Amino acid sequence: MAFALLGTGTAGYLYLKHLEGNVATTDIGDAGKGGFSKDEAIDILLIGTDRRTGKGNGGYGDKGSAGHADTTILLHVAEDRSNATALSIPRDLIVDIPDCPTTREDGSGTVVPGQRGVRFNRSLGEGGRDPGCTMRTVASVTGIKPDHFMMADFNAVKTLTAAVDGVTVCLEHPVDDRQSKLRLPSGESTVQGEDALAFVRTRHSFGNQGDLDRIKAQQHFLAALMRKMVSGDTLTDPGRLLRLAEAATKALTVDTGIGKVSTLKDIALELRKVPTRNISFTTVPVRDNPAETVKATVVLDESKAPALFDAIRDDVSLTEVEKRRKKAKAQENAAEDARLEGPRAPAAEVRVRVLNGGAPAGSAQETVQWLQFEQGVIEAQNAGNAFTARSRTALEYAPGQAAQARRLAGLMGLPGSALKPGESSTDARGLPAMTLTLGRDFLGAGVRLDRSRTVVPDVDKSTADTVECAR
Repeated sequence: MAFALLGTGTAGYLYLKHLEGNVATTDIGDAGKGGFSKDEAIDILLIGTDRRTGKGNGGYGDKGSAGHADTTILLHVAEDRSNATALSIPRDLIVDIPDCPTTREDGSGTVVPGQRGVRFNRSLGEGGRDPGCTMRTVASVTGIKPDHFMMADFNAVKTLTAAVDGVTVCLEHPVDDRQSKLRLPSGESTVQGEDALAFVRTRHSFGNQGDLDRIKAQQHFLAALMRKMVSGDTLTDPGRLLRLAEAATKALTVDTGIGKVSTLKDIALELRKVPTRNISFTTVPVRDNPAETVKATVVLDESKAPALFDAIRDDVSLTEVEKRRKKAKAQENAAEDARLEGPRAPAAEVRVRVLNGGAPAGSAQETVQWLQFEQGVIEAQNAGNAFTARSRTALEYAPGQAAQARRLAGLMGLPGSALKPGESSTDARGLPAMTLTLGRDFLGAGVRLDRSRTVVPDVDKSTADTVECAR
């Protein structure tokens, strides 16, 4: 969709408005962000439903279903656009679904009660749960709050693959699946329409015939679709681009915050900056549900999942690009870390003004109280809001205040990059003071900020530029 909108962006205002009319929208309230920013990391929840809508889809999915979250991927695009991570969430993962405020068709509001210990796919469709409910469930499970959602049904796979004249997939062994009706030889094949849909729906012909192996096949398929969309054959063919734009917009339902084609185009421009070699596909680490004798569902693998969630939330890449970038910045990091080395002043001698520069409301006062009453920094003062917001927390100090800065950095877990040597300011009494500006990365008083040391977990992953065969 992103590349299709870019390719047709010069086609004129009226055509863009026509495409906008194709896109359906859903009001999700405060489940996501109201707008879109080009200067921040992006988290978009991609949802594929099993609802039987569209011509020829009557035999798919669950009969009478309002549309469960059959395929769900949390797409995280790094703040600097150097990389992205696509995190698949198994539909059979056991979760707690929170209470969910929704809007009825008549415009009135209601709250759909939550449920404990149920399959993740029930976060959509049942009881009137909308995509905002799925977003809230993802946030409660991963600690990552999606900014927006994009949802599609069975038709999306059929129409998008037809628009690009097929997608090349690879199989390690031939498949003849009676349930999905997928029949393909081993090796590479080009699929579109019904065959493409059968490929992503097949689960009894891959691996151990479970949903986790189906997810891997879907990831290989999406990577192949991405490669086809960015290929020269697609981007230089006006007819194919128009077909792709029509298919993509008709297949989509999005939140009202990104419901305009101009906004979708802005997102497309940002997504285009990410090289396919730096787009990682992985799956939430899980293990068999110990409460079941016949294994049908899974639960979080607590030994791996939290580290993966932290890496995504902290904007750490799962690809080699992050390792290369860190190596290139080794000298810079060493210089920043050196600022933390040396004597530290007693907490009682630390004098600091605390400003809120993008953190949640009340963070400055919360931090001041924490410093004063729990850390002994009695000279901490609330200086209100900063003039401009910033993405990262920073501590500015004069050369003579370096010992104070090191003490405060140690208390708060500030990385060396947060320390900014410069000029001193003055507090409410006119005395020299450091300035601590809490940025959007601030998570609360007492929560350490040196997350640049986040370790990339050892999880199964692939990248969008690599051709892999489904097993």
